[in-house]
Amino acid sequence: MDSKTAQLWMQEALLEARKAGALEEVPIGAVVLLNGKVIGRGHNRSISLHDPTAHAEIVALRQAAHNLSNYRMPGSVLVVTIEPCIMCVGAMIQARIETLIYGAADPKAGAVHSCFRIEDALFLNHSIRVESGVLGDECGLILKDFFRTRRNPSD
Repeated sequence: MDSKTAQLWMQEALLEARKAGALEEVPIGAVVLLNGKVIGRGHNRSISLHDPTAHAEIVALRQAAHNLSNYRMPGSVLVVTIEPCIMCVGAMIQARIETLIYGAADPKAGAVHSCFRIEDALFLNHSIRVESGVLGDECGLILKDFFRTRRNPSD
């Protein structure tokens, strides 16, 4: 996927992130693509669903699996606003996601480049191509603004 197309899809993930923020959830959004079409969308829902697994990526993967009537999605692309955690990378491996595109790095829990490098584990039966930093500043800013307003409600 070329850079311009990746940025357009990241804008879709940012729309999902804004939906999460409007629900007072951590503003992270994701879309799953297959053959250039969205097959799954998601934003963080852990608080509203009382579900620790309801991360944006998992919500989008569940919708995509439902739409495909298959939990495996070879050839698919997952676009997410922040570097995924261990749980989400594990789900992507199980789903056979071909390419991961993410925006901002997550220095506290990122499992792709920041804290862990799961995609480098040679013992796994699937590897994911990764493109990082797509609209990274914008993706990071939405998170920084969200947490700043929680720490300083008068801002």
